[in-house]
Formats: sequence, C-alpha cells, structure tokens
Amino acid sequence: MDIRQLEMFRAVAEERSFTRAAERLHVSQSAISRQVKLLEDELGGQLLHRGGKGATLTAQGELLLRLAHRMHRDMQDVMGQIAETHGLLRGSLTIAGGMTVCMHVLPRVLRQYRKLYPGVELRVVSGPTEAILRQVRGHEVDLALLTLPLAEKDLEVVPVLKEEMVVVTAPGHPLARPRAVDAQAIARFPLILYEAGSNSRRVQDRLFAEANLQVKVAMETENVEIIKAMVGAGLGITLIPWAAIAKDAKSGRFGLTRLRGRHLWRETGWVYLKSDYVPRPVTAMLELFRSLRKQFDGP
Repeated sequence: MDIRQLEMFRAVAEERSFTRAAERLHVSQSAISRQVKLLEDELGGQLLHRGGKGATLTAQGELLLRLAHRMHRDMQDVMGQIAETHGLLRGSLTIAGGMTVCMHVLPRVLRQYRKLYPGVELRVVSGPTEAILRQVRGHEVDLALLTLPLAEKDLEVVPVLKEEMVVVTAPGHPLARPRAVDAQAIARFPLILYEAGSNSRRVQDRLFAEANLQVKVAMETENVEIIKAMVGAGLGITLIPWAAIAKDAKSGRFGLTRLRGRHLWRETGWVYLKSDYVPRPVTAMLELFRSLRKQFDGP
C-alpha cells in the first residue's frame, strides 16, 4: 500500500465513479482501476462495489477511507507548516454548513478568502448538523459553521454570529403591514418552519412555548429557499434569520417585520476538531470572518 494508491481509492470513494476519479486526478481510468485492484489484493478484501449506479464502499472500504482521510489531512498539515516557514499559504480547506449558511453567509466570505489566499483549494459541503459533525470527526471537513448550541468535548466551538430571526410573509398578508408583531399574532396563521429537532427550530418553538401558544405547522424543511417559496405563494408565514431575507428586503417580494417586545436570535459558530496544531487555512478563515462579521448584522 502506498500514498498514491490511497489517493486514487479516496477519489473513487468520494466521486463514486472511476471515470470521475480519473478526471479529478488527471490519470487514465485503467490506471485507477488497476491500483485499486492491487490495493484490494494486498488487503485481501473487496473495498468497492462496482455496479451500474457507480462505485460504493464496502464495510472494509469505509474503514480504509477513514484512514485515507486522516493521512491526507496529516500530509496537508505538514505541507502547510512547511509552507508557512517560507511565508506561503497552500493546502486545502473543506468547509461545511447548513443551507442558509451556504447560500447567504459563506459566498461573501469565500470570495474574499480566495482573493487573499489563491493557493488554497476550497471545497464546500452542505448538510444536516449531525452529518457534518460526523464528517468533521472523520477528517472529511476541516471547519463548519453551525447553529448553536453544541456541546461536543472533542470539538472546538467558537460562537461568531448572532442573527436576528424576523417574521416573513407574502406581500399582501395582514402581518406584512405592522412594523412589529407579537407571538400571539403569528400563531393565528399557518407556519412554515425549520425541521423539528434542529437548533433553528428549537429557537422558533421556544418563542411559542414561552407564550403558551399552540401553533399550526403547515410545512417543515431545512431548505430556506423552499421556506421562502412557500411563504411567497401564500401558504404560510415564517421566522428566518435576517441573512436569508436581506437581499429580498427591498424588492417587495416579501413582507418583513420584527417581533414586538423582544428579539429572537439564532447563534452560529465555527466548529473544528480540537488539536495541538490548527492548520493555517483554518486559522486564516477564522481571522477573516472576524473582520467581516459586521456585514451580517441584522436590520
């Protein structure tokens, strides 16, 4: 087993295709197939299922992929430390977040990051919190921006953003006119909310629980663009972070108001593995976000 074989295997596992893996590594498909087969022969077990729907991991393949991720990250760390001694910044950064973060927060930050550090290869992953935490622990994701609270002993959690959640309605909705509304007024209408169990949904549920209100949930989804589309179609109203609606605030596409007498906050933070050495691409992102944070303040 050598590093190049592991890199080829990792590419096939991630791309779920020998063809796409070959394109990614700029080698022939036959070369990748041959090296993966040699790896399977050496280890004495099948690593990948080959079929019409692509290449999928066996149980043995899952074990080897975790090793391949760790070795890749270790090599990137060493290369990064060596590069830093020469005042350079190379390597890779895989960053993750939920739908709202990936659509409305990360693009501005990543655009600036790429300008400052063009030598760093960027990759973005989106998904539910539990899946992202598994990827962080599996060294598949370097840094995640997730909704808090999170209490994970093996992870660093750095709160960085406190987003106000605002009431969003269709333009002609009765709640589109007032400058502020209370929880009782919101509860009279069908609601389109984040999925039950998510930290964002807990913030929403807490508002109605504190007011001792029963609500009618018309739809649950983690996709903020679906939430906005349903609200725009008049199927309900919602409470979402300001960042998710900021670009639409002046378009007239939605009615927008705030809660009366209180603010509803959703807190997000950076999450990464605890380690004696934090890779420079990660610390550079943390530093950059601190300098840009005010751009994401609410109304």
